Amino acid sequence: MMRTLLWLVPLLVYFVFGYWYTNTAGPLTSDEIESITNQMRESGAPEERIATLRTFMEQDTGRQFIMLNNIDMSENPPDVDGAEPGENADQLMGRYMEHMYPELFKRASHPVYFGRVVFRSMDIVGIKGAENWDQGALMRYRSRRDLVEIATKPVFAGKHDFKIAALDKTIAYPMESVLYLSDLRFLLALILFAFVSLIDLLLYRR
Repeated sequence: MMRTLLWLVPLLVYFVFGYWYTNTAGPLTSDEIESITNQMRESGAPEERIATLRTFMEQDTGRQFIMLNNIDMSENPPDVDGAEPGENADQLMGRYMEHMYPELFKRASHPVYFGRVVFRSMDIVGIKGAENWDQGALMRYRSRRDLVEIATKPVFAGKHDFKIAALDKTIAYPMESVLYLSDLRFLLALILFAFVSLIDLLLYRR
């Protein structure tokens, strides 16, 4: 009985985590898209942004995706309402992310990778002004629905100004994975299996 529980409890933990971590609601529905579009118009969002986000929603596959971010921080950011005069780019970005992280984490969305650039761009084709970057980041989103929910929250209308002021330039675009060995469901399965196997071996080895 105890040996059975040793395997059943981690299995239950894995399925609960997997259910939360996976988008089970499917792609955004037409009603959802219309509601979000109307909400953005009522809030005064620019039509170009509305059009981009609407197309993004209409092409929803229901799958998780990774947002790739190339980031060039500003050396002399302007003062922003809500921040102290003279705050640097890292401080301004910190103000933005302190509101982003709670919204991300409760939707099973999180950073996958973050790093600082150690050399200028070594291969550029067809892009001007892309020689220099400061940072790169990969952000995992459970679904397009989750990203849109965060992006259209009224609280972020002013917070986004911190991000804009902190940057000289940035490129961000979404990718759906073909090969993604850092998926937490995969890693958790490996960790739980290895841990329980070790306990099983120590307690019940013949």
